[in-house]
Amino acid sequence: MGALTVERLPAVHPDVRELERAAGPEDAGEAALDEVTSPAFVVRDRHGRVVAAAGYGTWPGGVAHVGVLTAPRARGRGLARAAGSAAVAHALGAGLLPQWRARTPASRRVAAGLGFGGLGFQLSVELA
Repeated sequence: MGALTVERLPAVHPDVRELERAAGPEDAGEAALDEVTSPAFVVRDRHGRVVAAAGYGTWPGGVAHVGVLTAPRARGRGLARAAGSAAVAHALGAGLLPQWRARTPASRRVAAGLGFGGLGFQLSVELA
């Protein structure tokens, strides 16, 4: 495979929403691309479909919370790393501190490949 091209789209672009539908609600919810405030950084397949996307939401304290999603049929080819790298570079260029919540093994591998390390734990509480 040749070099990957990463394209920048508005985060609300219909092609990003289509990727979320293709990935399913669990994976799309984990990536939370519907919450990003940055542009979406996407990789398309040879048919023009978005098969990977990344972006970040700006959190208090200058934190960029990164989310990445890859279509199930396109995983294992470095697409998440390419899209994630573009989102992280954009966040750093904006003077933000990127953070990556890597809960799944695949997400941890991508995060580690981009130079992220583990730090602490997250606890979420949902009140009934």
